[in-house]
Amino acid sequence: MSESTPTPTPNLPEPKFGFNDYAERLNGRAAMIGFILALLIEALSGQGVLGWLGLY
Repeated sequence: MSESTPTPTPNLPEPKFGFNDYAERLNGRAAMIGFILALLIEALSGQGVLGWLGLY
């Protein structure tokens, strides 16, 4: 009887939702773009984002 050696990690398909590498990378990029846009709004309008939105 010959035994095959198991692979270190199973070959599973990448999940389409939940915590996966693509979702985390996309979320990080969206957060960076949002932060830069908030800084641009503040610099160009002379008031903070809350003031620009009318919340302050």
